This record gives sequence, structure tokens and C-alpha cells, in this order.
Amino acid sequence: MISRGQVTIKDLAEELGISPSTVSKALKNHPDISQETRKKVNDLAKLWNYYPNPIALSLRNSRTKTIGLIIPEIVHHFFSSVISGIEDVAYDAGYNVMIYQSNESFNRELIAVQALLNSRVEGILISLSKETRNFDHLRNVLDHGVPVGMFDRVCDEIETDKVTVDDYQGAYSAVSHLIRTGCRRIAHLSGPPGLPIADFRRGGYLDALRDNNLEINRDLIIYCDNFKQALIRTKQLMNLSEPPDAFFTVNEFTATGVVKSLYDLKIKIPEEVSVFAFSNGLITQVTNPALSTVDQHAYQIGQTSAQLLLDRLLNQQITRPFIHQVIKTELIIRESTRF
Repeated sequence: MISRGQVTIKDLAEELGISPSTVSKALKNHPDISQETRKKVNDLAKLWNYYPNPIALSLRNSRTKTIGLIIPEIVHHFFSSVISGIEDVAYDAGYNVMIYQSNESFNRELIAVQALLNSRVEGILISLSKETRNFDHLRNVLDHGVPVGMFDRVCDEIETDKVTVDDYQGAYSAVSHLIRTGCRRIAHLSGPPGLPIADFRRGGYLDALRDNNLEINRDLIIYCDNFKQALIRTKQLMNLSEPPDAFFTVNEFTATGVVKSLYDLKIKIPEEVSVFAFSNGLITQVTNPALSTVDQHAYQIGQTSAQLLLDRLLNQQITRPFIHQVIKTELIIRESTRF
């Protein structure tokens, strides 16, 4: 038997085989917890003489007025625009934003999450790294009673508020535009399989080809999602016996690599080959020619993500159903594709 004064919520949770957050809610008679579970928790708490630690309670009830933000890479214009949207909404509500970048590393994402918990942030917003396939670290955040919001790169395994763009429709519309302007052999430089945004964009590309009765050539679908890879892959594709007459890329950095490679090969854009990017960063406007692209409305993603999280923190909406907000994309047609 654990002696009086030593019993914790974690002890009660382990004995009953439930999460600490469930125990905490049961002790507060939270409506999300069944009456049966509340009775079991309260009966055990009474039997073991559990009472809240007044120091811990005081710390928990104090407000840090800070939310944490974890993004893959700050250098991307997309993510910097998301940050601006989040910060504007947060600061208007009197909150500060603590920012970490995972640098596309799962291990760095784990470290960032723990650092934010140690800093006692009131909530966390995150866009997952390319390597993230396990989500126990986010479940741990929720078990600590800290709300989590996801944006752009999300997962189905965690129930929480999410904000994404319609990646499928954006890709479908972009490839359909290429087909309408006469392109027939459209290469797709894709993100890694298993990454939802890459899968949706690939799906939009494939369905646009199918719906226009065009052959799907697997040789024209290549994992290539950065500038350096694009320099190499573009030249390889253009050396095929039947090279592509257009490129649809998973992001803007890959598209700039395609443009540079085609320039080196003295191939005219868009007269000989069209290029369509995804994400409307500043770089798409300064390439020569300027890139046609899919605008994800990154600033709006940030605003919406922050507002959903703050609604839970400030407006007593902790128990409302989770929301998955999908932002519509927009085609920006510039000089890298035909009109």
C-alpha cells in the first residue's frame, strides 16, 4: 500500500489501467468520462487517501500565456508564412509563441516536444517531420492535459484539431491545367511515400491523367522533393527516349531545380517543357521564368490553427468536437506554363 501523501494521479492510472488524463478528468467529474469510470477513480482515490499536491496544483493553474510551435524547417516560405499567421492571432490574444524546428528529424521532434512540456506551454501546434511514423510523444502531451493542434502534415492516429489544405484538388487542378494547354507526358517529382501530403498530391496527379485518358507512365513518377535532387533527376528524365513535356513538382524548391536543369540543357520553358510547382513562396516569383504554382494560403493555415487552439484555451471549448479544417487551394498561372 502506498502511504498517505505519496499517491499520485499516475499511481491511480496505473492501478486502473487508464491514462493519467482520464484520471484527472474523472476526479473533476468531467462529462467526457463515463459515470462508471468516474466512480472507480473516486473510489480508489478515497481508498488510497489521494489528495492533490497543492504545489503542483498551483503550478498547473498558473498561466504561462505561451503556446509551443514545432515546424519542419523555418527556411521554407510556406512555414514562415504559417508562423506569421499563428503569431498574429496568438499575440492579439495575449499569448507568446515558442518555436522549435525538427529539421525533418523525428528525434529532434521528440526533443522539441519534451522541451515545450518542460517549459509548461499551454498548448502545442505541430507540423510533423518527414520521418515521423510513431505518435506516442503526442499522446504523452495529451495525457499531460496539454491540447495539441496539427497543421499541413497531420496524422489520422491522433484525435485533435487539424488544419490542412486540399492537396488532392490542388494537384488535380494543376495537372489538369497542364493537360488543357497541350501537355501529354507529365512527369511528377513526388514527396516520400507514406507522407500524407505527398500521397494526396500524387493521387491528384494520377486521377487527372486517368480522367483525361492519358497513359500513366511509372517511369515519369520519381521521389524527388528538393533542389539538389531535381538537378539530377530532371536531366535523367530528359534523357529518356520519350522525355516529358511537363513537370509537376511536389514543392517549389524542387520546381526551381527543374527550371535550373532545363536552363542548363538549353530547353525552353514553356515552349518545349512546362513546369508547375506547389506552394506559392517568393522563390516562385523570382525564377526565370516565374513559376506557375498552387497557392496553399499558408498565412490562413497559421491563423486558423492558432484560433482553434486558443478556442480551447480561452473560450472554455475543451470538450467541443475536434475540427478538421480544410483550406482550399488556388492556381497561380505564370510564365512557366502555357496559357
